[in-house]
Amino acid sequence: MQFANVHIESLAVALPDEVWTSAQIEERLRPLYERLRLPFGRLELMTGIRERRHWPAGTRPSDASAAAGRAVLAKSSLRAGQIDTFIHSAVCRDMLEPATASFAHRKIGLSPRAQIFDVSNACLGFLNSMVILAGLIESGQIGAGMIVSGENGRPLIEQTLAHLTTAPLNRNEIKPYFANLTIGSGAVAAILCHRSLLPANAPAQRRIIGGAARAATQHSDLCQGDTHGAEALAMQTDSEQLLIAGVGLARETWDDFSAATGWDAQTPNRFICHQVGSVHRRKLYETLSLDLGRDFSTFETLGNMGSASLPATLALAAENGAIAPGDRVGLLGIGSGLNCLMLGVEW
Repeated sequence: MQFANVHIESLAVALPDEVWTSAQIEERLRPLYERLRLPFGRLELMTGIRERRHWPAGTRPSDASAAAGRAVLAKSSLRAGQIDTFIHSAVCRDMLEPATASFAHRKIGLSPRAQIFDVSNACLGFLNSMVILAGLIESGQIGAGMIVSGENGRPLIEQTLAHLTTAPLNRNEIKPYFANLTIGSGAVAAILCHRSLLPANAPAQRRIIGGAARAATQHSDLCQGDTHGAEALAMQTDSEQLLIAGVGLARETWDDFSAATGWDAQTPNRFICHQVGSVHRRKLYETLSLDLGRDFSTFETLGNMGSASLPATLALAAENGAIAPGDRVGLLGIGSGLNCLMLGVEW
């Protein structure tokens, strides 16, 4: 896939105020830790995640998405009426029907002429939505679109803590639940537009060059989540096999990405990958022979925020001066399923 006229016009992040440290989570698991003689501190040691954030109980994904959507409009040179397509791309949804996009669309105050829908693909939904909008913009069907992702991991982590402290599990039986404890909450939004809609005196920055995607659906059983009663979620992950399969798929996707963009390992000034944890990041960069020093990460303080993680990290990297105008940025996305999507952006 290649694009010539699509730009990330603006990006914005909305984060919860409530901080959950790994130490606090382990304290809530004290009965389990003491029964199984598990060492305290292992959660942060194994993942590199010191803390994560969560929305107040009862927060809807559309509330989080709308906060990010309003924030990106406030930063944008475009008006709400110029948004032709609106996509809600989070794993989390308000309900099965209607689309969560319908609630977020109303809360943001977008035009009734905008086409709206949800895109769901685990942690890859936001990048998938970028490709959808880029195709619509490049083909001339629309001028601008907005993507939002509001992830609320609180119900998942609350259900996990309740299960781990009440079920008679042994050391092997707790392993599928460990990844749940890395989950954080947050929201992000982006506006993509045709270059003709950029201000006349503004440099043509943040252009999406193109990329590549691959699927390895033989691994779709390695991470599975679903509802667990009212206002609760459940998920089980084979973290070890998911890591092995994931980096293997990333290796194949990187080869396709390099062929599509003409970029090699030395081209990007900055890499932004999906924020799983320190082990996954190190293994990914080793496998692709990429410079870990060019990575920008947020998992240490935000955890894994699902589909919001990569774009939120991109936005925070830009806000913190880690990306400069003219830099080439590689977005390395992956999600359970397994699916991988990599995009190149000229900042």
